[in-house]
Amino acid sequence: MARDLAIDLGTANTLVYARGRGIVLNEPSVIALNDKTNEVLAMGDEAWQMIGRTPGHIVAVRPLRHGAITDFEVTQRMIRLLLQRVGVSRFNRPRVVICVPSAITAVERRAVTEAARRAGAVDARLIEQPLAAAIGSGLPINEPIGNLIVDIGGGTSETALISMGGVVALEAVRVGSFDLDVAIQNFIKKEFGVAIGERTAEEIKLTIGSASPYEGELRAEVRGRHISSGLPEVVVVSPSEIREAIDEPVSTMVDSVTSCLSKAPPEMAQDIIVQGISLVGGGSLLKGFDTRISEITEVPVHIVPNALEAVVLGAGRCIESFESVRAMFMDDPNARHRR
Repeated sequence: MARDLAIDLGTANTLVYARGRGIVLNEPSVIALNDKTNEVLAMGDEAWQMIGRTPGHIVAVRPLRHGAITDFEVTQRMIRLLLQRVGVSRFNRPRVVICVPSAITAVERRAVTEAARRAGAVDARLIEQPLAAAIGSGLPINEPIGNLIVDIGGGTSETALISMGGVVALEAVRVGSFDLDVAIQNFIKKEFGVAIGERTAEEIKLTIGSASPYEGELRAEVRGRHISSGLPEVVVVSPSEIREAIDEPVSTMVDSVTSCLSKAPPEMAQDIIVQGISLVGGGSLLKGFDTRISEITEVPVHIVPNALEAVVLGAGRCIESFESVRAMFMDDPNARHRR
């Protein structure tokens, strides 16, 4: 018997949940290809280690950008590899639930479901990431109570007001934690004339990056290549400099939260003041991000304990009780084509 699977196909990381087993895979959404032969050399952690360290004919790519499929063929190959890694073969074809951004278009929905079916799934259903995140966070989404959840991913940031098993209000922007990395790269380049890779930028973000001031701030050394001389160079940056560098994308994320909050009906606004705002996703772990949202909205904000896994855990609960949650899945864009 094939085990039904839930897949959080994220811009940054891909997580897979198998029914009855829990999370069985959690790796970066990166695939390494030989440009000459089109052969897949590695995926996940192994491919991530190759970023910025390969000869010209080997490329490590992210097939998803800003929550959208940028390369259908590569995405299909990545999904097939994912399914193979968790034991799927042509003899045991599972049902699959895939988490996708709420703002995904009908064309993108069709691309994702088609990629999953071609990769070996007997059926593929989609669920909106904020809805899955709310389920995985244990929020009472089926009750007549307003629940506000904020999912900060690698390529998208989504804020959803959920009640009675559905989305009441939604605000989604194609800005995520990768945009913070790009902002840091641009700052180091402009301020010091030093080029750094995306992995180094991410390390800076995790080490001293923040959305608001915090105690014990320390400066950090950054190693890169000087643009003029081409030689290695070390520069020192402060948390306040990095905070200023990433302020624009951080402000865009925070504005999307306040925009969604402003759409809440009065009764639900009251619920949110009591319940608070729930934060999930890797980007929510940026130092001081919860504090900044709380200061601007004047609403309590808490980071969900399983912030990185909340989305796939929510989708996992859906496959554990597949029939009873059918109403929560997005409409199947391929249905009319299969008739």
